[in-house]
Amino acid sequence: MKRVEAIRRHPLFSGEYGRLWAAEANRPFCRHGMDHLLSVARLMYLYNLEDQSGIPKDLLYAAALLHDIGRYEQLSQGTPHHVAGARMAEEILPACGFSPEETGRIQAAILAHRAGDNPDLLAAYLYRGDKQSRPCFACEAEPDCNWPEDKKNLQIIY
Repeated sequence: MKRVEAIRRHPLFSGEYGRLWAAEANRPFCRHGMDHLLSVARLMYLYNLEDQSGIPKDLLYAAALLHDIGRYEQLSQGTPHHVAGARMAEEILPACGFSPEETGRIQAAILAHRAGDNPDLLAAYLYRGDKQSRPCFACEAEPDCNWPEDKKNLQIIY
């Protein structure tokens, strides 16, 4: 997955990722680090295989890696993270070999990853993976978490 590795190494991605990681260093709740991003990607890949959807693996991983990259801008400037992330993806993805069509599709998935019902499978998988990637059942901060009880992952599903 050459293009996915190019995203990880892209200066904008690595800079924003580093700032977010530092800003969330003392966060007691779920952080938005590489473990979360890769968990989302791997879940998306499983959904894709189960549904036999045929979405290229590098599109799944690209969307997952970039879906929370705008979080530091949200913390520091108040821009919704999905808006900031889609804007950053517009710079990062073409530099990593993604076509304009692929870039647009990934941006649309990032913009929609907070909404539950999306007919585009990439966006639907991103939403689902983002929610199911959190092991609330094993989290020490779960009792104090702001997530509604019905959204918490209190059992192993994947």
